[in-house]
Amino acid sequence: MKILRVIPSMDPSIGGPCQGIRNSIPELTKLGIENEVVCMDAQDADYLGMDSFPIKALGPSKGPWGYCEKLIPHLVSNFHLYNIVIIHGLWQYHSYAVNKAAAIYKKKFPNKATPIIYVMPHGMLDPWFQKAKERRIKAIRNYFFWKFFESDVVNNSDGVLFTCLEELRLARRPFRPYRPKKEINVGYGIIAPPAYTTDMDIAFRSACPTLGDDAYLLFLSRIDQKKGVDLLIKAYLLLKQKGISLPKLVIAGPGMETSYGDQLLVLASNTTDILFPGMLRGNAKWGAFYGCEAFILPSHQENFGIAVVEAMACEKPVLISNQINIWREIDAGKGGMIEPDNASGAASLIMRWVALSGAEKQIMGKNASNTFQELFTTEKAAKQMFQQILQPAKTTNKLS
Repeated sequence: MKILRVIPSMDPSIGGPCQGIRNSIPELTKLGIENEVVCMDAQDADYLGMDSFPIKALGPSKGPWGYCEKLIPHLVSNFHLYNIVIIHGLWQYHSYAVNKAAAIYKKKFPNKATPIIYVMPHGMLDPWFQKAKERRIKAIRNYFFWKFFESDVVNNSDGVLFTCLEELRLARRPFRPYRPKKEINVGYGIIAPPAYTTDMDIAFRSACPTLGDDAYLLFLSRIDQKKGVDLLIKAYLLLKQKGISLPKLVIAGPGMETSYGDQLLVLASNTTDILFPGMLRGNAKWGAFYGCEAFILPSHQENFGIAVVEAMACEKPVLISNQINIWREIDAGKGGMIEPDNASGAASLIMRWVALSGAEKQIMGKNASNTFQELFTTEKAAKQMFQQILQPAKTTNKLS
């Protein structure tokens, strides 16, 4: 059986869907499932050619919609090679192109089976994107895109795939008509982190030299208003002003070169206890995870939260908002703390953490690791996808 993944970009700095693809394919390969990827990246992008699976780059794409003139002809010419096509993400040209190409293929080859087509929105149907004040213009754009393009993409597909039950429930709210043929929770997982080595700690401390040997809380994600970084900094500073003894705060990730990043630097300018090492990769990234007291993310919206699960896999408690869609699973497993996505919620996460004893913190870390092993490994997610969509697909007439 062969799956084609269609996604705007496989740039690893973007994270999210492309990282999910990279995490899942090796485990699906073990189950005998072949995977290929089509993206709209430039053919000479330096991050291509480094993966174990084929990636066909047809770009560069043009404009904010990501138009790529080669995509529809390529799909029509190659649909017959695949049993299943998965559209990763919405709101860009690639989703429209798959839907359009399927219509052309059926008309051009009426006697040939069309591959099963699924949409995996990766949280892009979350109501937050339509309600957030800073996204008013994009919300209006999405309304019209849904009316003219995306409603057909979703409702014409054979089903919509979700990473968790909360995402499935939330996707029903923002748009009409919303009539998917199937809603399927296929789960999600990450590759287990490499075992800790002292080189990891050395690499991280080198990337963050002013930290020294001090204890710290870790925020590691894209620097964006959606992530609630400003709330985190304000909460941290407020607690410091009250004389509460706190570990240092490391805020790592790409995006500090933006205007929002500049705002954060101004917010934190009166303290040396908040550190901004930028984006961390490889040993430096894993050193940051393994060395922190806890991971903190007061995000306004997170479909899954790969970094959250990476921290859990490193046996670190996670201090998160209730807008991260896997918060219920984490709460049930007692692997972290949950609060609302506002300033008082962020402050409560920090205060509750520092109030714990060393033994309580250690138990919470063990619980986080156990929850990862039970729910969020790539092996678990691959088996769930296999059971939900791949195994049933073998019995349909659409597969050769």
